[in-house]
Amino acid sequence: MSENHRTSTAHEPVSPVTIRDVARAAGVHLSTVSRALDPRRRAAVSAEVLEAVEQAARRLGYRPNRAASALRTGRTYTIGVLVPDITNPVFPPILQGIEACAASRGWFVMLANVSGSAMAQPIVERMLAQQVDGIVLATASREDPLVDFIVGAGLHAVMVNRADESGRLPSVVSDDRLAMKLAVDHVVQTGCQRIAHLAGPQSLPTGMGRLQGFEQALRDRKLESAGVVVCEAYSREAGRVAMARLLAQSAVPPEAVVCSNDLVALGAYDALHAAGLSVPGDVAVTGHNDMPLVDMVHPSLTTIRLPHRELGWRAAQLLFDALDERQMSAATVVLRPELVVRNSTRPLPAHAD
Repeated sequence: MSENHRTSTAHEPVSPVTIRDVARAAGVHLSTVSRALDPRRRAAVSAEVLEAVEQAARRLGYRPNRAASALRTGRTYTIGVLVPDITNPVFPPILQGIEACAASRGWFVMLANVSGSAMAQPIVERMLAQQVDGIVLATASREDPLVDFIVGAGLHAVMVNRADESGRLPSVVSDDRLAMKLAVDHVVQTGCQRIAHLAGPQSLPTGMGRLQGFEQALRDRKLESAGVVVCEAYSREAGRVAMARLLAQSAVPPEAVVCSNDLVALGAYDALHAAGLSVPGDVAVTGHNDMPLVDMVHPSLTTIRLPHRELGWRAAQLLFDALDERQMSAATVVLRPELVVRNSTRPLPAHAD
């Protein structure tokens, strides 16, 4: 019987294929197979030998013993990812970036959808029990006790799309202040002077940062705010409620509303249409995130585009740097947003640049 094939009787179970079997089938040394199947060391193996090992492993049906590897190396080659709402179109591309970076190293991603702040710590505790090597957080709020727990547990963690105001954890974020400046400058250039803001939840770093950016952009233009209403969530319904409140505050509607989120902007559309106001004829509207399909709503949404996939990739890269002890401090990486002009804002005057 060939040593490359395993059979069994009803009383003899099939034994698992080992790297020793793969080495014998590929005609190479055991240590060569170990290097070829290790994502961190495979670069030291020639392409020809690597192909022979991979073909032998596939032919034999070899599966790595992660438990044994964890006992030997102290690592499971698994990272956890916490997102606040997987149905929010912002988070899938961030997750894609994280997974792509992890896959390039041969690591596995364990995803958790955290529906509320009370659920976060138990989920992290469960991930710790599963021996994840690190965590990427897209969930943390301002002054979040989860950060205290993670730091106290000595767990490697990186925040993405939100920054740790205490500076204890590395983070990868977009420049919220610049984003608001781009939106405000644009609507001013179209002739708007009375500009309002539908702010995100102030418990979240993004909500606070975008509000501060909006206020700074108005100061730079020497303009007074036409009103600020804080949304209870980054959702369409919260945007609708906030826009209705903003309209009720004054007999004269604002000329433009800069929204903290695309879903909030869609809610603003709902409230404006219910009030008999047109977009952008009566009120111009801008969003934030450039989530899928906002170019297909009517009118198509002028918004701020963020490099979501790059946010995820860079966050995972920071985490791997920390795990490899190449990161010396809690760095914050800030990526640049860009304005995408569509039909929810008025055309620029003919004389504008």
